[in-house]
Amino acid sequence: MNNNDILTRLRYALDIKDAEMVEIFKLGGVETTKTEVQNMLSKSKINTDGETPEEYVKMIDNKTLESFLNGCITLKRGPQEETPETIKNRFLMTDDNRNVNNILLKKMKIALSLTNEEMIDILNDVGVTLSKSELSAVLRKEGHRNYKECGDRYARNFLKGLAQIYRA
Repeated sequence: MNNNDILTRLRYALDIKDAEMVEIFKLGGVETTKTEVQNMLSKSKINTDGETPEEYVKMIDNKTLESFLNGCITLKRGPQEETPETIKNRFLMTDDNRNVNNILLKKMKIALSLTNEEMIDILNDVGVTLSKSELSAVLRKEGHRNYKECGDRYARNFLKGLAQIYRA
């Protein structure tokens, strides 16, 4: 899953409209327009050879995705008081896409005020069994001795579970 797929699935799961997406990006520190948001979410139709996979019109990087996630937190929980510690921890993703899924789960847990048990229930609802210790390992800071990288399967199914809850 790339960042555009995550953004598209998150938008669907939480039933967010284009105008709200622009506002969320703004809360996360990224100025964008409704047209740019639509380009981030739509795939180009230039696929004449039948072999080239469809690409998104505008690919987004980790910082843009994380800005959206930060905007979700601000929208749902309110603005946080700026301290040197919060400024330092605002952007946690690396450039090599290693921990994108981990950060997604962490930030959505914060934004939606979910407990570990609720996250496990969301995953169980879509047929994925995850223990408390496995979830704890995924939510740990990278570099911790018990840190475990979150695979696409968990992130995809978590977003699918959110869609079942928020779109029901």
